[in-house]
Amino acid sequence: MTDTAILVEGLAKRFGDVEALKGIDFEVPTGTIFGLLGPNGAGKTTAVRILATVIPPDKGRAEVLGLDVQRDAETVRHRIGLAGQNAAVDANLTGRENLRLVGRLTQLRRGDIETRSADILERFGLAQAADRPVRTYSGGMRRRLDVGAALMHRPPVLFLDEPTTGLDPEGRNELWAVIRELVADGTTVLLTTQYLEEADRLADRIVVVDDGRVIADDTPAALKDRLGDTVTELGMTGQEQAERALALVSAIGDGIRAERDGTKVRITAEDPATVLIEVLQTLGAQGIRPASMTVRDPSLDDVFLALTGRHVEAEPAPNGNGTATTKAGAA
Repeated sequence: MTDTAILVEGLAKRFGDVEALKGIDFEVPTGTIFGLLGPNGAGKTTAVRILATVIPPDKGRAEVLGLDVQRDAETVRHRIGLAGQNAAVDANLTGRENLRLVGRLTQLRRGDIETRSADILERFGLAQAADRPVRTYSGGMRRRLDVGAALMHRPPVLFLDEPTTGLDPEGRNELWAVIRELVADGTTVLLTTQYLEEADRLADRIVVVDDGRVIADDTPAALKDRLGDTVTELGMTGQEQAERALALVSAIGDGIRAERDGTKVRITAEDPATVLIEVLQTLGAQGIRPASMTVRDPSLDDVFLALTGRHVEAEPAPNGNGTATTKAGAA
């Protein structure tokens, strides 16, 4: 088996006047979770549709397990699984009936269909609901069934296009656990997401896409390391005060990066402890007293903000992520 499960070189695609992809490049190692991260409209779904042989590229090439997605399209389809943004299951059929249908469509042998359906229902925690209509399932159960259906023919490569969109935290955690189990068994997963927490927790490597271009390609830890050891957020009493604080902090000198997010001023620095003392002294000298102060580890949202000057969709921080929040002056 090749060490590279997916290879993308110079991939470009235009829809009318819109350039969805502008020549992207990346490689996905076999047996890993690869995150394709970016906001809506960045080109993530277009890339997946090309890799899944749904649409052809205008330029560039792409390979899955060494097979060209255009020249060897039929063979590629038998080696991949695809779960899109909306669960593609029939709500009027039971979970078991949905899997049987997919088994027949993927030309599995009749005996294998029954065995495989039972295995997937058990593995994905759906055995007790197997004979209930899917319309009675929760969102998380439908998602798990959809991913299970994509795995009926045991594909070595699985594409998940924003699989947790619309799920509550419990449903999202359940699906994350399933994805980790698949990779532990040798499946390669390409995951598109706009949820920063999801990419951070799951992906071995991340490509950040914005406006059809790759703007970063590294491990989550390496991307966050670019910003230093900590991020400090100073909460101000209003946007006017935040603007004044930003101007003062930005003028301190090299080795410090500051940006305003509403009434907050976010600071990253090479020597965060020394810089924080200087920042507070500088603001205090001008009569500016922060209403709150947060010191935390860098997140992928900080990375995206540093790369693009804007946020991806906001994602609530998980409990226990190392964030420490204090009221200024309370300690």
